[in-house]
Amino acid sequence: MILLALDTSTEACSAALWIDGRVLERFEVAPRKHTELLLPMIDELLLEAELPKDALDAIVFGRGPGSFTGVRLAASVAQGLAFGLGKPVIPLSSLAALAQAELDENPGQPIAAMIDARMGEIYLGMYRADEAGLAVALSPERVLPPEQVNLGADQDWRAVGSGWQTYGKVLAEQLGDRISGQPQPRYPRAAALLKLAEREALSSRWHTPEQAQPLYLRDKVALTVSERLEQRQLAKAS
Repeated sequence: MILLALDTSTEACSAALWIDGRVLERFEVAPRKHTELLLPMIDELLLEAELPKDALDAIVFGRGPGSFTGVRLAASVAQGLAFGLGKPVIPLSSLAALAQAELDENPGQPIAAMIDARMGEIYLGMYRADEAGLAVALSPERVLPPEQVNLGADQDWRAVGSGWQTYGKVLAEQLGDRISGQPQPRYPRAAALLKLAEREALSSRWHTPEQAQPLYLRDKVALTVSERLEQRQLAKAS
């Protein structure tokens, strides 16, 4: 099985190839340069693997949540490749990819994957590892202010992602010693998507190119600052 994965949901841009379990990856943290980097990364990987594009079995992409521009880019490139090659797509959560990389290092602890959503909010996904060491969601992904994060009182959590880097102090004050954070910034990576994509592919959970759609989580993609503040005040009042 040969899979190509893409993720541009955060400041990082990455592409990776899965060739029967062997992984090749290109990864760079380069805000606002994703459109310049992504297609050359794909070409470099295929050249390194000595593979034509039509050898791919499916296109995997990080569907978000994350940067609106970034998740649209990955979805549109995946869709374009899939249409052109007549291949299926596998959309996967960028939060799950973030959690997977952390679970590879800390498999015994549940992961709170957090991406900075700007406007005083984070995208949050809660995960644990299954028997195969793959990320399994414990609840639906959400977008919310860090002050409203509630992970439950019965276990300790490992936080990872730009949401933790931005709001770690607030979260630590709120949740105390039930949460500890990855000290270094971590971003969703295409290589982590591939580990999750193999599970989807083996279960025949393929999608048509038309279904290569981004996930924003917010009903309205762009709120004004005053609208965002009003939402937060209403949430606190309730």
